[in-house]
Amino acid sequence: MDQPARKRGRPRLLDRDVGLDIAARLFWERGYEGTSTADLTKAMGINPPTLYSMFGSKEELYRQALDFSVSRENGRRSEILQSSLPVYEALRLYLYDIADGDTQPDKPPGCMVSTAVLQHAEENASVARMTAGLREASIQTLKARFDRAVEEDELPSATDTDTLARFYGAIIQGMSAQACDGACNALLKRMIDLALAAWPGKIIT
Repeated sequence: MDQPARKRGRPRLLDRDVGLDIAARLFWERGYEGTSTADLTKAMGINPPTLYSMFGSKEELYRQALDFSVSRENGRRSEILQSSLPVYEALRLYLYDIADGDTQPDKPPGCMVSTAVLQHAEENASVARMTAGLREASIQTLKARFDRAVEEDELPSATDTDTLARFYGAIIQGMSAQACDGACNALLKRMIDLALAAWPGKIIT
């Protein structure tokens, strides 16, 4: 007697945030160009049509995963910078928090944004511009805090706040690169302390 045909199972349902978290980690570990659609679907346990219906293209998924990852960190760090703390102390805590994020034992080293897509194939130029835009936004956040410090007389009125923000932005990117090369949390914080020695304003803690 013929066996009745088996009904196909329903496609696995995936929570959107879970999917973004999985994608963010994979992109963080392997980079944009090093992560294939097959890698993403295998890690999420879904098929390509489901991935495209939920997130769009690989590039769009990367954008969403970046936003998802950044939003988890930026809320806390924004609170530190925008607090009533003296700017020097706020900057110190902000940089220390980034060092902690770069060296989490249960996550890939470095930062998903700071060193993302620095070198890329021509067809991925739009992804490179996206990550560069996020890095620039971070620098502008620092600049805005330094502008406030000038107004509050914690920095000299002639301070070039844009260059100062880019200096500390370079420290942030450098920490990410060194964390990827194996630098530990304590070493990154010693680098921060040295960078803070260049602070041109009042040191109020």
